Amino acid sequence: MKALRFHAAKDLRLEELDALPVPGPGQVAIRNRFVGICGTDLHEYAHGPIFIPTAPHPFTGAQGPQVLGHEFGGVVTAIGAGVTHVAVGDRVSVQPLIQPRGGDYFSDRGLFQLSEELGLVGLSWQSGGMAEGALLNAYNVFKLPDALSDEEAALVEPTAVCVYACDRGKVAAGNSVLVTGAGPIGIVTLLTARAFGAVKLFVTDLNDTRLEKAREILPDVIALNPKRDDVAARVRAETEGGVGCDVALECVGNEKALQTCVDAVRKQGTVVQVGLHPGLGAVNWFDVTFKDIDIRGSWCYPTYIWPRVMDLIASGAIPSKKVVTRKIRLEQAVTEGFDALLDPAGTQLKILIDLT
Repeated sequence: MKALRFHAAKDLRLEELDALPVPGPGQVAIRNRFVGICGTDLHEYAHGPIFIPTAPHPFTGAQGPQVLGHEFGGVVTAIGAGVTHVAVGDRVSVQPLIQPRGGDYFSDRGLFQLSEELGLVGLSWQSGGMAEGALLNAYNVFKLPDALSDEEAALVEPTAVCVYACDRGKVAAGNSVLVTGAGPIGIVTLLTARAFGAVKLFVTDLNDTRLEKAREILPDVIALNPKRDDVAARVRAETEGGVGCDVALECVGNEKALQTCVDAVRKQGTVVQVGLHPGLGAVNWFDVTFKDIDIRGSWCYPTYIWPRVMDLIASGAIPSKKVVTRKIRLEQAVTEGFDALLDPAGTQLKILIDLT
């Protein structure tokens, strides 16, 4: 089968791999249909290996070269003994966290994303979405609601990140919400905040093209460019009492964006750090204390969130497909996918690879 594998930074190779093995007990084989290129995939391509293990993963045993892709779905082609929740022919979305073997504090409490043994399909597992097929554990696949399309199956994973971030921020009806970063995660976070009942939305980005795309998707969003706008002042001016927004979600991984969130959020508001910072960063901790605010991290998502996220997309409450700007074939993935998304012009948001 054809697969796109990571060998080293700027070294992705389209290769012919052996056909998938017959699923063992508790395993499922699928024919992949659509897979998204994630920001994590881009970081691996540009600077990796980062999450891809160079020695065998302590739990999964995987190591590079690695088939990329953890935002995907497909059709079940075979099931192993003991699998009852899906059948051959079912359309599925892939929840890519590999549950640890247990015995540690977090995995024993169902918080698999926090375990040191965590593996991830497409980064530290034998299979990934950027191939014609994948072999998965049964718990990794969820049958799609009829109303969820094959393309949307590939958007459940990034949407889960956004839903969990809004959960961490306790976004509620009537809130005002700032999101820094108008990339795919930032815009889907805005869509999620709106689904949760937020009534006033702000977004920041240094790229005017992306701000315009955010306006196309959410016409009433207040889009601000920190190069020319005083973001905190504008947010305060547009919120009740001039106090600032209730929740600010940092979706860039940039210390200046985090400080913008601290500046713009109201006293006793909440800041959620969603983007991954590349290293140590500074923030004005006097303001954190003086304003009596909460700063919370948001890492991945709990695995039980999958059915809820699928229903939110299928119902139209979170129209994640609006961030898809291009669909390409696997043979085009490097030049028309990875390179296009790294273009500073920022003309693309979410690119899906069509494997149908």
